[in-house]
Amino acid sequence: MSEMADASVVDGQASAASADAPHFLYFADPMCSWCYGFSPAITALQSQFAGRLPVRIVVGGLRAFNERAMRAEDKAYIRDAWGRVHQASGQPFDHAFFERENFVYDTEPACRAIVTMRRRAPAKALAMMAAISSAFYAKNRDTTDTDVLTDIAASLGEDSEAFRAEFVSPEARNETVADFQFAQQAGISGFPCLVAGTMAGGYTLVTNGYRPLDGLSEAIEAWLARQAA
Repeated sequence: MSEMADASVVDGQASAASADAPHFLYFADPMCSWCYGFSPAITALQSQFAGRLPVRIVVGGLRAFNERAMRAEDKAYIRDAWGRVHQASGQPFDHAFFERENFVYDTEPACRAIVTMRRRAPAKALAMMAAISSAFYAKNRDTTDTDVLTDIAASLGEDSEAFRAEFVSPEARNETVADFQFAQQAGISGFPCLVAGTMAGGYTLVTNGYRPLDGLSEAIEAWLARQAA
């Protein structure tokens, strides 16, 4: 774990943690294949460090507001990435996705669904991330579609109509864009990216990019012990 400079970039983003309480900041996008690969690891870390390092998700907007339909070369690039993610993580993929015609790979709606869940039930935000990723990658569901995203929220116990109303609200849209801007200001150039620390004291980089869980828990425990000392 290495130091991440400039804690000031997180000003205004501490809805899940105070300035002095250690926490994870998880920069990710639910339609990022490497984030999908990392999903079991971040879920395990959330469980292991519950109460000590709560997870605060910042959605990254990997392909936010994209309007161009996928081309053959786009599908080839994504198919190769899926193969590498599967090999590294073991996560399942439904390749029927590549039979879609004129699919627009816009990650903003899926990111906004995470923000909507974060606004309504912060404790469910990471579960929402995992559920959207699984729906997209393993079940070939269209996670750019409002009905699909609302259905996923309902599967996690949310009221469908209330979730939909918040999902389309200006507040949810603006907060989603604010997350995108925050990630850019923090210098995040790829996902997933996980840091740990405090607003007041700064952040330590846990991982920049995918890595397996092996060794992560031990490194974080050692870091926490140093902070306590």
